[in-house]
Amino acid sequence: MLAPSAFAFDLDQLSAQLAKPAVVRGPLIQEKHLRALPQPLTSRGQFVLSSELGLLWQLQSPLKQDYRIDAKGIAKRSPDGWQMQPGQDVAAQQSRLFLAVLKGDHSGLARDFALQLSGSSDAWQLTLTPHSRLLKQIFSRIQIEGAGLVQRIELHETQGDRTVLRLPASQAGDALSEQERRAFAQ
Repeated sequence: MLAPSAFAFDLDQLSAQLAKPAVVRGPLIQEKHLRALPQPLTSRGQFVLSSELGLLWQLQSPLKQDYRIDAKGIAKRSPDGWQMQPGQDVAAQQSRLFLAVLKGDHSGLARDFALQLSGSSDAWQLTLTPHSRLLKQIFSRIQIEGAGLVQRIELHETQGDRTVLRLPASQAGDALSEQERRAFAQ
């Protein structure tokens, strides 16, 4: 007889599951809940995650703005092409966090967070509690939920605000479209 823990869904299995697709794309809804406002600030758009090139975050409303997040940091698209965003110690750390979360890189996350996984491959929740000094100043915890792919990320900030990222209809793919490849390159 196998012990119940032999059937437990673990971080290695979650990492393998999230790292499997070459491309993940879909709509995104980003809600910023500020203590001072009764309603959240909501942005909508599309995202494309490429295991090779990084994350393309294309906000379409209320403002149209494209961001590319990769190992080098965050770049914002301008009429002249991609411009790296200066002075981004916190932003760069957040960009690495997003890439690690969406790609399932639990070893990268474990450098800065205590990880607690519950559930199964079809319905899981990962709670990240920061242990690095910088991240403790920003986040009290981060909760990530998903099934086959990441579906929801909730960032709880130390001052009481929170951000909820919903990825309601993400789809895995084998390759970038020509349009997506151009969007990463421009």
